[in-house]
Amino acid sequence: MEIFLIRHGQSSNNALVDPTLRVEDPLLTAAGELQAQHTALHLAAGLHLLATMRGAGRPALDHLYCSAMIRAMQTAQPIGEALGVRPEVWIDIHEIGGIFLDHGERKIGYSGQTRSQLAQRFPEHILPPQLSEQGWWNRDFEEMQQGYNRAAEVARVLRQRAGEDLRIGLVSHGDFLSALLQALGDQLPGEGVYYEHRNTGITHIDLTPRRARVRYLNRVDHLVDELITY
Repeated sequence: MEIFLIRHGQSSNNALVDPTLRVEDPLLTAAGELQAQHTALHLAAGLHLLATMRGAGRPALDHLYCSAMIRAMQTAQPIGEALGVRPEVWIDIHEIGGIFLDHGERKIGYSGQTRSQLAQRFPEHILPPQLSEQGWWNRDFEEMQQGYNRAAEVARVLRQRAGEDLRIGLVSHGDFLSALLQALGDQLPGEGVYYEHRNTGITHIDLTPRRARVRYLNRVDHLVDELITY
């Protein structure tokens, strides 16, 4: 299985000078939308593939997954359109922490978008059955260890499918992608290793039942210099 990890485009929270102004489920900025469009063109042209993998009539991606956070769904939208693949929401690949705001003494969790809200905004996305009208999050702030445990479970699911001859893309988030790479590499979390991804940075993993081979990490050569952001 070939896996392409893609961080979402720049969100309004990413662009803030004052972090106290962050919102719980930010939208992409204008730069973030351009980053997503450049990423879509890059993938559609097959430039994410190593030279030896191109051609042979294979699709650029067989499946495209994204989190239920708006910035990830916005990033996946033009990619899906360019590739002719419907993005599928995979709730468990959301950012560590979940939907929350920091109120100083306590970080408060919020509900996240409801099924009908997301269906109206992103009619081309495939929504999972567990996404309800109560909102997909609706719980407290997720602590880091809980996020690592979730990343380990996603890694387990991917390993179960490692023998499938597929190319899949995961549009996710910086902290979660780092945790997922740690989990796929059997690295204990919290040991000082962080796999950075800039906005729409792409990481390519060749996953077999025996090991995860990282072909490249955090590539942003699909972006012009002024669109490279954190």
